[in-house]
Amino acid sequence: MKTISISNPTDELTALLDQVNDEAVIVRLADGREFLLSAVDDFDIEIARTRQNAKLMALLEERAQETRTIPLDEVKRRLGIAE
Repeated sequence: MKTISISNPTDELTALLDQVNDEAVIVRLADGREFLLSAVDDFDIEIARTRQNAKLMALLEERAQETRTIPLDEVKRRLGIAE
């Protein structure tokens, strides 16, 4: 993900970004390309960075494929929890 700082935004860009504060906006160019603009907060940034972590995503995918579970009684026994 790249961050671009804009020192002197045009009035048109400022108005567009004001709209984005209220809801996501799709910008469609004359050639048909589309871009989604959305306001972000710290959590949104953290999610985007996490998704870029290939090792973590591979681990999560591997764990999602696991089908073996441990019965609750076995967990309690291993932890020494009496019923």
